[in-house]
Amino acid sequence: MTATEPSLTRLIVPPFALASCVRAYITRSTVEAPLADAADRFNHFPATPHCSITWFIEGEAEVVEPAGMPHEELRAVFVGPQTRPMATYNPGPVRVFMVMFYPQAMHALSGINVPAWVNRWDAVERVLGPEWGAMSDALLAAADDQARLAVLEAFLEPRWQAARPGGPGATAGDWVRHLAWQVADTALGRGVRSIERHIKARAGQPMRKLLRLQRAEQSFFDAREEFMAGKVLWSDVAARGGYSDQAHLCREAREITGHSPHELARILKSEDESYWIYRIWT
Repeated sequence: MTATEPSLTRLIVPPFALASCVRAYITRSTVEAPLADAADRFNHFPATPHCSITWFIEGEAEVVEPAGMPHEELRAVFVGPQTRPMATYNPGPVRVFMVMFYPQAMHALSGINVPAWVNRWDAVERVLGPEWGAMSDALLAAADDQARLAVLEAFLEPRWQAARPGGPGATAGDWVRHLAWQVADTALGRGVRSIERHIKARAGQPMRKLLRLQRAEQSFFDAREEFMAGKVLWSDVAARGGYSDQAHLCREAREITGHSPHELARILKSEDESYWIYRIWT
């Protein structure tokens, strides 16, 4: 486990047996130290190719952006890949437990049509079925984060061992290319158009979009020390990341996060509480 916030928000690395299935676990609580400023109770999330489940052990969240979304108080929420930034608001203190899945792993585990869930979310039992709903109920009843992890991993590990594709396991850094390799290695994956079609069927988005998201994430990882030290040259970051120029980097950063790289670096340095997910990720 890696503590990256003052003891209340943690990024947890999955065990080796689930490393090609689970991207990360995240826990967060504002129950012990409630956030008095309403602005701090917003949560800003970037676009992501991953699927996730969030359990609200205590409290709730309302979707702010995209605007106009109906509100339903759910304790266990499945969220599909998101092609745009998203913002939620917590009316009061919350305690949440989240797991992020590689999209092709979610497809293999549950059989769901991932493209049908792009930019959508709903209750876990309605999306994934009664077995997942029963696991969610057990997780919500668990005493603490360690017990919640035990419930989730006892459910996932045997299912992933039975469902996982053959070949080398994916990791956080190479999962997109690994997905392309898997598809191309099957009889169904012969021909460029066929490969692209089957990648979208498993991951919900085309290969070029997945690579753009991965490139943006890696570019920020690589430049983190530079921009935290106030010495970053965005033209250099763009060149290292394979962007055509700095403007290209800025356009893609805005599409994924809603901010230019400079704006995002300023927000992270300011320690704006509502951008906590960016800080633990970088």
